[in-house]
Amino acid sequence: MSSTPVLVVAAVLVDDLTRPTMLMAARRSRPEHLAGRWEFPGGKVDPGETPVEGLHRELHEELGVQVELGTELVGPDDGGWTITDRHLMRLWFARVVDGEPQPLIEHDELRWLTPAAFFDVPWLDGDVRIVEALAPYFQE
Repeated sequence: MSSTPVLVVAAVLVDDLTRPTMLMAARRSRPEHLAGRWEFPGGKVDPGETPVEGLHRELHEELGVQVELGTELVGPDDGGWTITDRHLMRLWFARVVDGEPQPLIEHDELRWLTPAAFFDVPWLDGDVRIVEALAPYFQE
């Protein structure tokens, strides 16, 4: 019997919620075994938080921004995305409404990627199939 996975929340930060043309990737600076790999910004949901509350908190802590959330990108694993053997991620499309994204915690670089450049960065293994699933949502 496997234990319940840790819930992680993340944002597919886009330039426009209706007709996105770019998404933001964040390069991890730690821990060492993940440093240099790219991911969607977000993190673990704290006890007593809803997933949406946790996502807003994480994006404020990690990037210094406030966002407007769009729809959730529902995954194939009980509605989420299994990203490691211990973590299940839920993602929402989001647009920055206040602040300029900065890599404050856990990251050392942020980059806007167009669909043609989605795989120009080495994504974390668990995020690759999510990036693949995003392609139909974007305008070239």
